[in-house]
Amino acid sequence: MKKNSGFSLIEMMIVLIILGLLGSLVAPKLFSKVSSSKKKTALAQMQMVETAIDTYRLDMGNVPAKLEQLVSDNAPGWDGPYLPKAVPLDPWGMPYIYSVPGENGKAFSIMTYGLDGEKGGEGENEDIVLK
Repeated sequence: MKKNSGFSLIEMMIVLIILGLLGSLVAPKLFSKVSSSKKKTALAQMQMVETAIDTYRLDMGNVPAKLEQLVSDNAPGWDGPYLPKAVPLDPWGMPYIYSVPGENGKAFSIMTYGLDGEKGGEGENEDIVLK
């Protein structure tokens, strides 16, 4: 009589149950990291745009009225583009909120409203402001 090699149905079910338990323990931690990485990405992008605005200000004497002026402008003295590509969207696919003059007496401010796209919120919906 020839012995069949392989896994039985019970063995396969046990393995699947163990994998499911491990997944249920690990997945929440991984998904929380996705949220914090999007916030870090937004801050990094806003810092990159801030550097481009500072360079624009050195060349032009003032900050741009719109972020698109960092990529193309026909004003005299413009020595751009100050960003290598188009102005990036925030990690949630929305444009950054840029205002001139900025808050608290600053020349400009850059922020994003987070996942929900609305002012205020907590967690992934929290507003992220470049300070």
